Amino acid sequence: MSIDQRYCEEILDESGRLRDFSLRYPANFNFGYDVVDVLAKEAPEKTALVWCNMRQEEHRFSFEEIRAFSNQMAHVFRKAGIGRGDRVMVVLKRHYEYWFAAIALHKLGAVLIPATHMLTEEDWIYRIKVSGSKAMICTPDNQVPEKLRAALKKSGCTAKLWCVKEDREGFENLTRAMEGESTELSRVETLASDPMIMYFTSGTTGQPKGVIHDHTYPLAHIVTAKYWQQAEEGGLHFTVAETGWAKASWGKLYGQWLVGSAVMVYDFDNFDPKQLTAVINRYGVTSFCAPPTVYRYLVRKGVPDMPSLRHASTAGEMLAPEIFRRFTARTGIPLCEGYGQTETTLLMGNFKGMEPVEGSMGTVSPLYHIELRGKNGEAVPIGEIGEVVVIPPKEGRQPGVFCGYLHREEQYRYVWRDGVYHTGDAAYQDEKGRFWFHGRFDDIIKTGGFRVGPYEVEHILMEHPGVLECSVFGVPDALRGQAIKAAVVLKEGCEPSKELEMEMKDFCNKKLAEYKWIRMIEFMEELPKTISGKVRKGELG
Repeated sequence: MSIDQRYCEEILDESGRLRDFSLRYPANFNFGYDVVDVLAKEAPEKTALVWCNMRQEEHRFSFEEIRAFSNQMAHVFRKAGIGRGDRVMVVLKRHYEYWFAAIALHKLGAVLIPATHMLTEEDWIYRIKVSGSKAMICTPDNQVPEKLRAALKKSGCTAKLWCVKEDREGFENLTRAMEGESTELSRVETLASDPMIMYFTSGTTGQPKGVIHDHTYPLAHIVTAKYWQQAEEGGLHFTVAETGWAKASWGKLYGQWLVGSAVMVYDFDNFDPKQLTAVINRYGVTSFCAPPTVYRYLVRKGVPDMPSLRHASTAGEMLAPEIFRRFTARTGIPLCEGYGQTETTLLMGNFKGMEPVEGSMGTVSPLYHIELRGKNGEAVPIGEIGEVVVIPPKEGRQPGVFCGYLHREEQYRYVWRDGVYHTGDAAYQDEKGRFWFHGRFDDIIKTGGFRVGPYEVEHILMEHPGVLECSVFGVPDALRGQAIKAAVVLKEGCEPSKELEMEMKDFCNKKLAEYKWIRMIEFMEELPKTISGKVRKGELG
């Protein structure tokens, strides 16, 4: 029996589909002690992590080794004064040291702040000032130590600095420091309600917000791993994500270990579809999760045989129907889309026991009570667009939903107005109970008295053979209120022209209701995006 069964109650139907799900846990639940250390005791040789990189190096770590290495790191951190509630920024790309550091910080009750190595010096200055990080742990790659040192100096802040693997000016070599430390660690008292992890999430406007989750967050990812990604006992799950993003928490650590699956990590800098699939086949990956961009490249380059793969899932952006169809036709594996936010765990998905439908977010996770509501808070009828809102249980807080925005209490109260969590995302529900994404609620285009979600137009535009990327938005129009405009990045070999614009309009508008017609197209070299890859629609026009 996998360890998740100790922390949840599940009700399944005859097809194995999850009908009801609830969590139970002690007041001092801590993933480091109650999951990692317990697995290390009960199944010390069980594989937790399989790691490889572009240089053909590889390491396999058992749960006993994760326990021991995380304890050694915890001793190093504690000697430097890191303790309960202290914030520590971790910039480790896909290095295996991330897993040691994350568990070590959880055990000490410190707040882990994952961050991507792609940030600029200005990005670091903002994050350092806002977070008040007491320490920073980083990769020696990509000039990250130099950028962090410069950012600290300009910010006027101070922090303990560690770098893994190599010596860097101003940084202690963490790899060397942990070598002589004890592999045993007495339990530090923490609470399940204590802050555990904080992600800076980039919105389409304003500076990134610090999203805080408590120690129950890993447990809420049982549904993510078990019923959406379909990671399984004795399997090997591979999610394509750098540890600086929340997607890593979704697919590279918590839920997978809870359900008994090992995690596959491929440490790379430049995405290569052939190398990715070679890793899947070399190590026998059984379940795979990646953003639609990865599947798009796989399909374009030709999907090879992947005999060990049994399940594939995707989330994070629009998946073109063509990609769904071609991947499924080639592999026999339908792509299961899902939906959630940095502020939550998986809210909706094409779950185990369901027939995945292309373009649909699936159905609501049984962990949550979700409704679609209009601007005035009223429930919208089937088929109409509304905002996705999460209704918490009558008693207690909602597991899986964040517990605060750092230093932004007013904004936190605003998204929790009227007693429900407002995601800001728009969707509609069909008569079969499936949900369909329509972009940000505030991005809804109001044209000629109709409401149009950008994604329903982008969904069609992405099928044109010349489109690599696109974004659809509304622009002022004297006749319609707003007219629909598309910004398009062309595939290699396509040249912008008036003729191509007319062809694309004709291609799309034949498939769209008249009120959804694209009126204007602008060809661009690239779309303006946040650091996490979200299109900044506010900069288009």
